[in-house]
Amino acid sequence: MSNIEKNYQVAKELYAERGVDTDAVLKKLAEIPVSVHCWQIDDLSGFENPERGLSGGIAATGSDPSKAKNKEEFMVNLTKALSLVPGYNKLALHAIYLDNGGQNIDRDQIEPKHFAGWVDYAKEHKIGLDFNPTYFSHDKADTNFTLASYDKSIRDFWIEHGKRCRKIGEYFGRELGDVCITNHWIPDGYKDYTVNKLKHRELLADSLDQIFAEPIDRKYNIDSVESKVFGLGIESYTVGSHEFYTNYAAIRNNCIVCMDMGHFHPTEVVSGKLTSYLAFGREVMLHVSRPVRWDSDHVVALDDEVKEVMLEIARNNAFDKIHIGTDYFDGSINRIAATAIGARNVKKALLYALLEPTKMLEEYEEKDDLVSRFAYVEESKTLPFGLVWDMFCEQQGVPGSDWLKTVL
Repeated sequence: MSNIEKNYQVAKELYAERGVDTDAVLKKLAEIPVSVHCWQIDDLSGFENPERGLSGGIAATGSDPSKAKNKEEFMVNLTKALSLVPGYNKLALHAIYLDNGGQNIDRDQIEPKHFAGWVDYAKEHKIGLDFNPTYFSHDKADTNFTLASYDKSIRDFWIEHGKRCRKIGEYFGRELGDVCITNHWIPDGYKDYTVNKLKHRELLADSLDQIFAEPIDRKYNIDSVESKVFGLGIESYTVGSHEFYTNYAAIRNNCIVCMDMGHFHPTEVVSGKLTSYLAFGREVMLHVSRPVRWDSDHVVALDDEVKEVMLEIARNNAFDKIHIGTDYFDGSINRIAATAIGARNVKKALLYALLEPTKMLEEYEEKDDLVSRFAYVEESKTLPFGLVWDMFCEQQGVPGSDWLKTVL
């Protein structure tokens, strides 16, 4: 018996004393999909026009030399990163990662055929695919307005892009047998004083109505809309706020809300919001990121809020309602390692949550035995979940704590 197996047996017995079946937990964890974003590998440069640079309130900072320099290097590095993340994974793509065959295919002209190579890749690596329209880093987004622009020609261009992205999402879902979440985020807003906030939001609602007008089977594609409190260049007014999208999704019932953990005020936490959606049977797309000061999209750490978010999902067995994905980019460290660190930390937080003796804690709560609830919540924090994690990596054929040696 290996040291990993010996250590696991010790952990298994300790958790069993609190009513937790670690074998069942490991089986469950292996089945929970986490959507790993592709853009950490090349700082969101994409294949469309990698030399253009980022715009629209998005920036990737840092000068570590590991950024993929071409498509071939990108694919090698991405495959390496995914090989370091245990369990079932999906891959989140942006529209700028198309195969345009060397042609100038503008975003209102993209089709499923431009992403057929990704379907082949997903089948080969036994992963699912999620999708994101790219409403930024484009000449028609340089004013910081897209779907909410006063210019109808600009709106029409991006509406067509959104429609086509939904069809690509449907294509992914149909080909892979795993629903694709097509997530819409726009950079629309103003840097300074805004007089008419309502007009832009009315325009955005109309644009979204047009994008989502064609019904698509939800077993293939689900659309989500992602809010942000503010961004670079839109510090004073963000059209697509959390309140706007929450109301839009609830009233129109044609999409779900996406909550990025870094897209709120510094004192807000996503963990406190999730059950407000679950109470009404609503689905949520969750982007796991780590804000520092504000939405700076740092690599996910195994911090308290990430664990609290996963605890909320696990306590309510809401894995069919909360779709989990990563979203960050850090140019200051090795890109493969950054992808792996963040995704592995999401999986670790899920494991931590699944190992909580929730049934026991709920019984104390129902009896109003608050001191026992408090005490055992705290005692649970020091149980050896790391030993269970090592076993999970072993079972999944993924390197354990020494994984970094395979990258550097």
